[in-house]
Amino acid sequence: MLRVAEHYTGTDTGLQRRANEDSLLARSPLFVVADGMGGAQAGEVASRIAVESFRGGLGDAASPEERLAENALAANARIHELSQRNAEQAGMGTTLTAVYVGAEEVAIAHVGDSRAYCLREGELLRLTDDHSLVDELIREGRLTPEEAEEHPQRSIITRALGPEETVEVDTRSFRARAGDVYLLCSDGLTSMVPEARLAEILLAHRRLREAGEALIAEANRAGGRDNITVILLRVERVELGAAAAAPEEDRHATLTGVPLGGERGRAEGVGVRAELEGAALALAQRPPAVVPRRPRRGAPQAPQRRRRRMRRWASLLGLLTVLGVLLAGAYIASQSVYFIATNDRGLVTMFQGFPYELPGGIKLYSSYYVSGVSASSLSARHRATLSNHTLETEAKAGSLMRSIELEQLSE
Repeated sequence: MLRVAEHYTGTDTGLQRRANEDSLLARSPLFVVADGMGGAQAGEVASRIAVESFRGGLGDAASPEERLAENALAANARIHELSQRNAEQAGMGTTLTAVYVGAEEVAIAHVGDSRAYCLREGELLRLTDDHSLVDELIREGRLTPEEAEEHPQRSIITRALGPEETVEVDTRSFRARAGDVYLLCSDGLTSMVPEARLAEILLAHRRLREAGEALIAEANRAGGRDNITVILLRVERVELGAAAAAPEEDRHATLTGVPLGGERGRAEGVGVRAELEGAALALAQRPPAVVPRRPRRGAPQAPQRRRRRMRRWASLLGLLTVLGVLLAGAYIASQSVYFIATNDRGLVTMFQGFPYELPGGIKLYSSYYVSGVSASSLSARHRATLSNHTLETEAKAGSLMRSIELEQLSE
């Protein structure tokens, strides 16, 4: 079965935007990127609602594609309803690209011009089609990819969550392979960096964090005209119960170094075991060659030494058990508390765990949700709430995040 072995998330305002309207969610095996539109107080809200619709995961869905589409449609309904109620958020919307890593396949749901790619055996494969004006013209043969890069209407998207009461969600599934690297990103990356360059950067960095940081830096070097959001994940295959399922004769052959399979292999195995058994019998019939010697005067007897060693091992085992219980308790406790602070990019972030770092750079917390709100855009009072690092429940921390993003905290 498949599992996510490593992942990276990063988002950046870019060089020409004052606010970040992108949102992301990374709760393995589910990953989501949303790129809001409609202005700072509308696009951020729309993208936030989109990723929130996936926060509960997919459960034990028989069809991940259907569940992804259902969540996307629920997000569309919420965004559209809110835009109809509030004049300042009228017409807001967001793109969406969601990826779910199942036992054998990767399922994708997609609306808009955010993208998903797969890096496999050195080749970068695009998994989504942009719902944009220029991409539709390319598919119709009326525009070349080179012409699309400079087209004055290249930013116009033809499908998004929110603007309309209903929306069509593209879904598809792909057979995954161990070692595949999947890239989810907003168009702030792909509008700045050609696909050939994306592949070069991914191939040049083994660690996903280094690759993700390099992608964001490359987009900014190219001009950083839009917000840039990147999610990278690498999948691996885990075989469960393979050793237990091996036939008995195969396990013996593996242990003794006899080739597996075939009549010749089994015959050689029998011959080797017969020779080993004959040698063992001959050795057992030989008289002992060891001459007993008198123990040194004053030296402790063997039973006493064994008892002391056993006491030392018992004490050590007891200590390790206590430490294990304490560490397990601390870990369980850390999974139930959250705090709000800023990440290394200055974005308001919801962290899971305790706000401490041990010697050696060991952090007792991890990033749980990265918003599109920059701490520099908050008032002094609001920034003070970020420095308190007050431990909260998931519900209360999430409520505070929503209040910050919706700018509903009182002055």
